[in-house]
Amino acid sequence: ALSEVLAAEAVSCLNRAMATLRDIWEEIGIPEEQRLERTDVVKKHIKSLLDLMVAEEESLKERLLKSIALCRKELDTLCRELQLDPVEAEEKSTILQMEKDLRTRVEVMLKQKRERKQELRTLQEQDRDLCDILCTTPFCIDSNAVPSLEDLDRYRRHLASLTAEKEQRREEFVSSKRQIILLMEELDHTPDTSFERDVVCEDEEAFCLSMDNIAALQNLLQQLEARRSLNEAVCAELRSRIVALWERLQVPVEERESSAVH
Repeated sequence: ALSEVLAAEAVSCLNRAMATLRDIWEEIGIPEEQRLERTDVVKKHIKSLLDLMVAEEESLKERLLKSIALCRKELDTLCRELQLDPVEAEEKSTILQMEKDLRTRVEVMLKQKRERKQELRTLQEQDRDLCDILCTTPFCIDSNAVPSLEDLDRYRRHLASLTAEKEQRREEFVSSKRQIILLMEELDHTPDTSFERDVVCEDEEAFCLSMDNIAALQNLLQQLEARRSLNEAVCAELRSRIVALWERLQVPVEERESSAVH
């Protein structure tokens, strides 16, 4: 292997360096005792350097193993929160590859968690707006937990149903409001209750479309229609009496026509 070749070269370099040092010491004339001392110093330098390098690599290995343990723990938590099956790590891979794979999976799951929580907040905002308009109770869901995909899908369908209900009630309100305004003009009736003023004067988007309000709206419309019917009946009765009086008084046709305009 290439690593074994490099290790052999390192040993060879060390041997050459030591041989060169011995030649230099001999040429200088350094006594044997001092040569041994200097050789010991060289050995200690080399050992210290190698020990440091080994310690650094051991530290790296420990950090990777600690990261793997933390990632596995975090993955277990995320799987429970996201209601997913536990993640099985590839045991045959190296420590470095395993740590990278687990860390990547954690990042992916954290992104999923953030996205689901964000969608839940968005749906709850829409829900609050619809509940304010329709006077209904909010959708029952735990705001603190991470929603499952089924929870979010169920929530979306619920909001779609509420939105359709809002549109239907809005159409009913707009149609009834139009008829009420026409009847009030016909009856020369000024809105005299807070509800009537809300119906006629308030912005259509601000009107609360509760079932009670829709029922009250229909009731108001029926009251106005009943009053118009009553007025029409009274008018018809009065016209009949006028015609009868014209007959008895033998009023000329020309005079009758000039009066009939009014």
